[in-house]
Amino acid sequence: MLKVLSDILLATDTGDLSAFVLLDLSAAFDTVDHDILVRRLETSYGLSVSVLQWFQTYLVGRRQYVRTGSSASSPTLIVCGVSQVSVLGPILFLLYTADQIPLIQAFGLLPHPYADDIQIYGFGRPSASLELQNSISTCVDDVGNYKVYSAFHPSRVGK
Repeated sequence: MLKVLSDILLATDTGDLSAFVLLDLSAAFDTVDHDILVRRLETSYGLSVSVLQWFQTYLVGRRQYVRTGSSASSPTLIVCGVSQVSVLGPILFLLYTADQIPLIQAFGLLPHPYADDIQIYGFGRPSASLELQNSISTCVDDVGNYKVYSAFHPSRVGK
């Protein structure tokens, strides 16, 4: 947060306008496809086979249930998602969605991801405020339509 604040204050000191958007991706942790995540860890981050197998054991075969008082639902197999309350879940989510960073930067904007929240901000001269507004708006639309690249899941290629 200090980095973002510092950037905005520096821009203000030079007479630039700042645009700042806070996005909270709904149910984001629940949407992580395990196969795509493991493929991304291998392809984008170069993790070894033994490390990938460890992640597989962490992700596959997990169950969850709901308990209220002394009543509990039947356990249900979790086929996608990572735990938001674990230490590893937010890190895995950030690695899973890391390709949003160059998407945002392509608009000349600065991303600041944190778990399932993304702060997007940019600067411009007062005379270019409309361009800055359009960049932010189009970028937010693209982030809202973001899909993990199909290259990480062969069954989704061409869909």
